[in-house]
Amino acid sequence: MYDTILAGMAQAFSIECILLIASGVTIGIIFGAIPGLTASMALILCLPLTFTMTPINGVSLLCGLFIGGISGGLIPAILLKIPGTPGSVATLFDGYPMAMKGQAHKALGAGILFSFLGTLFGIAVLVFCAPMLAEFALRFTPFEYFAVTFFALTLIASLSSGSMLKGFISGLIGIAFGMIGMSPVGGIQRFTAGTVELQGGFEMVPFLVGLFAVSELFHNCAQGFIPLAMDNGKVVLRGFGISLKEFVGNLKTYGVSSTVGTIIGILPGIGVSTASIMGYLAAKKTSKHPEKFGTGIVDGIVASESANNACIGGALVPLLALGIPGDTVAAILLGALVMNNLQPGPLLFMTQGTLVYGIFTSLVIASFCMLVIELFLIRFFTRLIQTPKNILMPLVIVMCMVGAFGVNNRAFDVWSVLLFGGLGYALHVFKFPLQPAVLGFILGNIVEMNFYRALMASKGDYLPFITRPISAFFVIIGVLFIVYPLVRPLLFKLRKPRIQSES
Repeated sequence: MYDTILAGMAQAFSIECILLIASGVTIGIIFGAIPGLTASMALILCLPLTFTMTPINGVSLLCGLFIGGISGGLIPAILLKIPGTPGSVATLFDGYPMAMKGQAHKALGAGILFSFLGTLFGIAVLVFCAPMLAEFALRFTPFEYFAVTFFALTLIASLSSGSMLKGFISGLIGIAFGMIGMSPVGGIQRFTAGTVELQGGFEMVPFLVGLFAVSELFHNCAQGFIPLAMDNGKVVLRGFGISLKEFVGNLKTYGVSSTVGTIIGILPGIGVSTASIMGYLAAKKTSKHPEKFGTGIVDGIVASESANNACIGGALVPLLALGIPGDTVAAILLGALVMNNLQPGPLLFMTQGTLVYGIFTSLVIASFCMLVIELFLIRFFTRLIQTPKNILMPLVIVMCMVGAFGVNNRAFDVWSVLLFGGLGYALHVFKFPLQPAVLGFILGNIVEMNFYRALMASKGDYLPFITRPISAFFVIIGVLFIVYPLVRPLLFKLRKPRIQSES
């Protein structure tokens, strides 16, 4: 056993493997930092390079791309209010407000540090608990998937600042746009108006890029390009930008969000964007000052970056233990292993133990490379935003359009970016929060698909939704989240006369 572990570590610590990991992390960070490009795109482009490599070298390169791509998205999220990747969408909720207050160095430092720690958390779970957790994930049926995502949707109110009604309307708008296209069951065309391009629905990247990036450009054009508080000064990043007291104070947030992110990563088909938002919501619910989330506090960045990076290790649990890819990136890694005549699953740990522990070691090395490289590159990115916004923003928008076009190589996605940019600007003008729309768009399809699958499995019987323990728990909690805001005013009115009579 120990000989296998040491042999795997020796493979990963070779000079060639370390250089490939560092190169992968650097390329991944660049892809993550350019809005519209994603970690998946980086892996797809670099996958052919692995054909002539040894299995450990090829997989290590892809792991470096994965880790760098997920973490790199925090840079534009904080500095430009644009999610570099779908997984960094929750980072901008507090990251950009901090940058506006002149605390970009603190936001960037905290994001980098907890990206690193979140990744290590997910890897630790992968190394020590992969077979057990993979078996647990297999017990999840469409009933449990529906219940979990339904519960997540009921948390829309938690993302609403100000009017709760506006938050619900914003969430419904996101769900409505997510429903456009072909129905998951029956192939019914919904809201397509006979347009071929709409049959496949809207992609997530154009939706996020338009809602945040293009709408920000429209807003700046209307209000004038307002510089960040840091634009006229230098960003000096000393250490990680946060004090030891702030670090210790956020350990609870880190633990909660990393746990949520890992669990979401283990469940196939949900994805890193959901992990980021769910980790953020979980941290907000367990915080002593939830009202400060969204105003520009370190806690929000810690929550988002811990969750989305912990999701990396979680996504690899079903891949290596069962041969089931949890998301797009895991599917690419599965393809890379299969092309090397390696079939992930329980036997992989027995027949290719050296390779498995080599992959684990490569993930840890990639985490440290990400920490060092991102801290080094961050100074160059912060200098970039010294460029006047009336010059910088159009350049960023062009890159966003290129990224949107690269999703499916079609002009329709470029027009979609402009459409969602107009939607985001309209929501901003009428003071509707954008975050619930994102949650609705991401989770709406997942809820609907698993609802149909559950009904098909039960032959139209709704009873299993409340007779299966895990499903029943999340459905009941979700219903309570919906009902409580409605009955709370009534409960307050009933309690008020009682308090007055007692006084």
